[in-house]
Amino acid sequence: MAVASPHLPTPGRQRRNVLAPVVLLVVFGICGLITLGQVTSSIGIVAVAVGALGALLPVSLVAWAFLWVDRWEPEPPRTLLFAFLWGACVAALSALIINSSAVLVADEVLGQGAGDILGATIIAPVVEEAVKGAFVVGLLVFRRREFDGVVDGIVYAGLVAAGFAYTENILYLGRAFAEDEALTGQAAAVLTVLILRGVFSPFAHPLFTAMIGIGCGLAAAGRFGILRLFYVLVGYLLAVVLHALWNGSATLGGGEAFAGIYLFVMLPLFVAMIVLVAWQRRREQRTVAAQLPGFAQAGWIAPSEVGLLSTLAGRRRWKRAVREHSGREAAKAVSEYQSAVTDLAFLRSRMARGAVGPQARRWHDERLAALIAARARAVGRPEALTAAWGHTPPSGWSPPTARPADWTPSPYPPPGWGQPGGGWGTPPSGRSWSPPGR
Repeated sequence: MAVASPHLPTPGRQRRNVLAPVVLLVVFGICGLITLGQVTSSIGIVAVAVGALGALLPVSLVAWAFLWVDRWEPEPPRTLLFAFLWGACVAALSALIINSSAVLVADEVLGQGAGDILGATIIAPVVEEAVKGAFVVGLLVFRRREFDGVVDGIVYAGLVAAGFAYTENILYLGRAFAEDEALTGQAAAVLTVLILRGVFSPFAHPLFTAMIGIGCGLAAAGRFGILRLFYVLVGYLLAVVLHALWNGSATLGGGEAFAGIYLFVMLPLFVAMIVLVAWQRRREQRTVAAQLPGFAQAGWIAPSEVGLLSTLAGRRRWKRAVREHSGREAAKAVSEYQSAVTDLAFLRSRMARGAVGPQARRWHDERLAALIAARARAVGRPEALTAAWGHTPPSGWSPPTARPADWTPSPYPPPGWGQPGGGWGTPPSGRSWSPPGR
């Protein structure tokens, strides 16, 4: 059965793909302008400019790190951009309003000065992690197909937190600049804050919110609703606790307490996060490699491409060779083809675990159509699927050819179809299902 490409325009898809981003950008812009106005009224426009320039260094490092992590299955660039803007604009403004209001209430009820302490140690962690995590949870609920596991959750949470930290750093760096009138004092104050926040702790906010991302990633891979909710709640509570420890040690404990939390809690946790990401990336590689032989048997990819698609190094060599032989457009076509293969591999792995639900069939058809379309574009580029082997193709290899217009790929359902929790459940009537051997 031929499947319509998910990229073909329809009125409904046009409204979703154009109007929704426009509305979101307007909301982000309004929140950003209000936040900018609030900060400017507090420290002045020159201080804001200094803070914005100084904050570019740590945010660039953090954003690059999360994009580097997101290499096996790159998430949609527009969604990643919205994640950053949510943190920098919506979450920052929401936290500013709620935190300030709560501090005023605490001062009124508990006495002057109580609001500052409660604000730093309790109010800020609870509020800030909630408004940052709202974007990640929203993706899990409304755009669940964007979630394939823990790495995706960490990447989205990290970019939201990076945006939030960028706005926060503008305030801290600008305030340090504004509090000293001498030029040398201003430079020293800004440099001190930049070292503390941009060198020693640029990953503080991303580390906190990554707990929510991990919870959402586990929820996306889970099969039971109650367990999914549990994962998200535990992730949020961990984020709040870590944030409260960090703020509390700086506010109440003095230098020794802060150094202890930094050395014995945050640094080990940061190392553990690196280990977790490395393990998950290796797991992603094994997931893709396990699916590729079945793809070749079904006729979706060429058997000679299995080895090249199984590792990031092989994919990079392939794209580099294509770029050298056929130019950037051909390399872009191959890159899109590789991404489409990965998308389908991850989806089929989730389906095999029964972690997708009733929309599995539709998502599978859409991703398969995207893969076939991407391969057709790559085949249409001279040497796009052949340049990676140079002058010595693999044994038994023959150049791929474009598929006939009426060609229909084998459906090849995932392992376990027709069994409880097997992804598709009972195969549809009136359609031949004869999966190749694995």
